[in-house]
Amino acid sequence: MILQWLPDYLQYLKFEKRYSPNTLVAYEKDLSQFFTYLQGQFDATTAEELTHFHIRSWLAEMKEDKQSATTINRKLSSLNSYYKYLQRMQRVTKNPVRLLHAQKTPERLPSFLKEQETTNLLEQISFEEGFKGSTDRMICTLLYHTGMRRAELLQLKEQDIEWAMQQVRVLGKGNKERLIPVGDRLLQEIKDYIAEKRKIEGADSRHLLVLQSGEPLYAGYVYRVVTAYLGTITSLKKKSPHVLRHTFATHLLNNGANIQAIKDLLGHSSLAATQVYTHNNIDQLKEIHKTSHPRG
Repeated sequence: MILQWLPDYLQYLKFEKRYSPNTLVAYEKDLSQFFTYLQGQFDATTAEELTHFHIRSWLAEMKEDKQSATTINRKLSSLNSYYKYLQRMQRVTKNPVRLLHAQKTPERLPSFLKEQETTNLLEQISFEEGFKGSTDRMICTLLYHTGMRRAELLQLKEQDIEWAMQQVRVLGKGNKERLIPVGDRLLQEIKDYIAEKRKIEGADSRHLLVLQSGEPLYAGYVYRVVTAYLGTITSLKKKSPHVLRHTFATHLLNNGANIQAIKDLLGHSSLAATQVYTHNNIDQLKEIHKTSHPRG
């Protein structure tokens, strides 16, 4: 059976690769869907007997079901990763996924706020009164000032603020730590926030950000807060927390930051993931050329 080693593989991803619970669920779901397809179409197949023709048939069915190229590529990547593991453990001698090509996907540039829009967000609009408003403001402020991911924000601890060094320690994907410098103004805002939090009886003292009840934040709350406030200052279709991460990177690049430095601040494992922001910078340069050059 092709999935007989799946439990061992998931343990490998969890303890050796240190993948997040959400990632583990996604891998298991993708591989289980493929196995279900094999059982229905080919009366199941062993891992060694599987060929790229079986996989190609699966891809064709997903295309017929109108699944996006991005989704298909993710599932193909999950299967490829599984076979790499099986090869490493000497369970199979070949990886049939290597004979297939990824689906072409339309290039999607990251959505980001204009600098004036971030000024409006953090300095002009009014957040709700009381501790809830302070938390909502701190969510938006930290996401923009540090470029951290939503999951990283949720697990940020008070002890991760290195006051003397003026930096924040962030635990990223694969449990990789990175340090993000922050300014005096943000540090003072964090101090003021912690002082407010201390007034809440029984409030969680480990996590930096908490709800009005004192309990730690959760993903849905952060998403709703960011979406609501971005909706008041921008016409962008996408208004997720990740937009503030994109904005952080784009504004740094547009103001002269080195792309390698941006890569390190974002916690990207390769420069290729960061280079998408250069497209936005090129668009800005084209606009400057168009409006400023005599022959533009």
